[in-house]
Amino acid sequence: MRLKDKVAIITGAGSGFGEGMATRFAAEGARIVVNDIDVANGERVAAAIRATGADAIFRRADVAKAAEVEALVAAAAEAFGRVDIMVNNAGYTHRNQSMLTVGEDAFDRIFAVNVKAIYLAALAVVPIFRRQGGGVILNTASTAGLRPRPGLTVYNASKGAAITMTKSMAVEFAPDRIRVNCLCPVAGETAMLADFMGGDTPENRARFTASVPLGRLSRPEDIANAALYLCSEEASFITGAALEVDGGRCV
Repeated sequence: MRLKDKVAIITGAGSGFGEGMATRFAAEGARIVVNDIDVANGERVAAAIRATGADAIFRRADVAKAAEVEALVAAAAEAFGRVDIMVNNAGYTHRNQSMLTVGEDAFDRIFAVNVKAIYLAALAVVPIFRRQGGGVILNTASTAGLRPRPGLTVYNASKGAAITMTKSMAVEFAPDRIRVNCLCPVAGETAMLADFMGGDTPENRARFTASVPLGRLSRPEDIANAALYLCSEEASFITGAALEVDGGRCV
């Protein structure tokens, strides 16, 4: 088992990529703290993991609020005695539209969830990692931060910031044996897909799929497998990477 007895907090794990990571990590021996603001789905995912015989708990927290993130990390440490992996996966977007029509409240929420949350998680988890002698932080960024396109400018900018933050954190925390990487998925089967495309229609799906050389959108298992590698000891010499999981979209 590649994550045997590791404790992983995964934000936004009530569906989509986060659910895929939580399920995959648990199958590889990790003890999972499922986080989401959607209590019903978060509890569903944690219960499904426990049904397999693995350890999982659910904790609700808004990743953009410092006190709630602190409480989330503290709950993980209390429940399992340590924290080894922090996956900042929760995300937020606006509907595909002109930058000039994105409201200020939406702008603030996008940057709070996609960027500020990484900072808040580091404040809470890095002291634990330092006491333990190391740890892993994995951020979910996006191909949007590498090859931005019109219609998602604010979202694109937030993911570009997440990529840069990942690289800078990797250098800053390397002396503490804390590895920091990020994933850059292409659009996939998540709750945000309709917003990315400006509506979930056959025409929009065909247009988005046509931009991916391997001919399909991403799936939760694609992202989960990449996340598993970066969080495992197999990637012990990898930090500061922005791994494209995109079927060739960014080539």
